[in-house]
Amino acid sequence: MKLTDQEKREIVRYLEEGKDLPDKYRFLLFGEKREVELVWNGKTDEVSSVVLPFQVIEQIDEPRAETDTKLQMALFDVDARGRQLKGWTNKLIWGDNKLILSSLKNGPLRQEIEEQGGIKLIYIDPPFDVGADFSMDIEIGDETLIKEPGVLE
Repeated sequence: MKLTDQEKREIVRYLEEGKDLPDKYRFLLFGEKREVELVWNGKTDEVSSVVLPFQVIEQIDEPRAETDTKLQMALFDVDARGRQLKGWTNKLIWGDNKLILSSLKNGPLRQEIEEQGGIKLIYIDPPFDVGADFSMDIEIGDETLIKEPGVLE
């Protein structure tokens, strides 16, 4: 471990002040870990309870014309704004997984979620629209199959 005198003084200062050491000292002090980690500019572990408002882009909560609406009226009764009275049944939320989960847990929808019996399922789709090609080769026996990217990938 090769630290300059300046780096040593800075580390001592952080420790004396009871502050966390910056990430730049992690590899200098503890060596390189041999495991996978997602790292990008601006990444921080400090975000834990950020609450962001959900921006409604499209709301689909009307019965299809060809279905029997008599059987579904309770589900599709709406208020003056045209929103379902029964509360939400499904939502497609697009954004950063960590921030969305934090907003669901700590945000203004928390009471509504609890009144509706809680969240039954959260499906987190793998990243898409990142400019990468998510195709892959799958070998089965002597054959190689190619998984092509889907529409959203």
